[in-house]
Amino acid sequence: MEQNFNYCVPCLFGLEGLCADELKRLKLENVRAENGRVHFSGTVNDMAKANINLRTGERVLLVVGETDANSFDELFEGVKAMPWGRYITKNGEFPVKGHSLDSKLQSIPDCQKIIKKAIVEKLKTEHNTDTLDESGAKYQVQFAIMNDRATLHLDTSGVGLHKRGYRPAGSSAPLRETLAAAIVKLSRYRGRESVCDPFCGSGTIAIEAALAATNKAPGLLREFSAESWEWLDRKIWDDTKEEARSREYQGDYDIWGGDIDPKCIEISNENAKRAGIAEYTRFEVADATKFSSDKKGGIILTNPPYGERVMEHHEAEGLYKDFGNAIKKLDEWKMYILSSHTEFERTFGKRAVKKRKLYNGMIKCDLFMYY
Repeated sequence: MEQNFNYCVPCLFGLEGLCADELKRLKLENVRAENGRVHFSGTVNDMAKANINLRTGERVLLVVGETDANSFDELFEGVKAMPWGRYITKNGEFPVKGHSLDSKLQSIPDCQKIIKKAIVEKLKTEHNTDTLDESGAKYQVQFAIMNDRATLHLDTSGVGLHKRGYRPAGSSAPLRETLAAAIVKLSRYRGRESVCDPFCGSGTIAIEAALAATNKAPGLLREFSAESWEWLDRKIWDDTKEEARSREYQGDYDIWGGDIDPKCIEISNENAKRAGIAEYTRFEVADATKFSSDKKGGIILTNPPYGERVMEHHEAEGLYKDFGNAIKKLDEWKMYILSSHTEFERTFGKRAVKKRKLYNGMIKCDLFMYY
């Protein structure tokens, strides 16, 4: 019988429900969402499945244990009691990082030192050695201390899951891939309608729409930290990727991205090729304020400039107004527009049917939904 582990998937605020739904669709057990993270339990195969298939999660953390942390002594003893030798090999590298909120232990450097020392002591005992040279595979230790309770994890992902591997270069205001995937999910796009992004930037929304339409797993182009862990069979990852590929679809999809900057179109095309979905996407130099379509219906998914980094606030308002005027005739189209601008609806010229709070990195936004 395979051993079960507990896992934690951090995600952008506002995406917890979507991430939990993904994990349930992957048939993972004990899925439970809370602020900024989703928990589940499963085998090492399920760890690989989550890493390779998740579209809206940021990383997959293996839960090593929990302990009260009212003092450094209590933290040390609690961490030392955890089964570190089960996961970290004798020569494993194990850097420590983390955070503390609403707790007595506020100094992150001090917490790091105490946790590192506790793990060293435990590994020396479990591996029956006086030295740990840390020359082997990396086992990133993460701690989270909240309300004087510490949870210790090992990061199985490495680079965040939003780094799919298709976008080494982005435009001046890149949208995180996990958030783009969430917008696609919230639009309930299933590959049947036309999809348009008139402010495509580096093509992220269009590419995530194509990945969703073809059911192409977002983690196929990259590697994960746990692939190098000595106690895990590499075949697990190869088999899980092969299984994911067997579930892909092919079809005739209409996914278009436009941007006024020719460089953005060049980057978008390059990213689509790297993602392996170039045959399903089209990118063209186009002015969003002149956007039109002869199609009877479709979905506009877009993330126009906010006026915070790319352009001045009042210029963004003018852009929203002109864009709103351009698409007034598209009555049968659904629209999902992400913006942090507090006056978006007024300047766009139309009140949203529904709004959903999301975060683009640290920027608080609303997804304005029109249908």
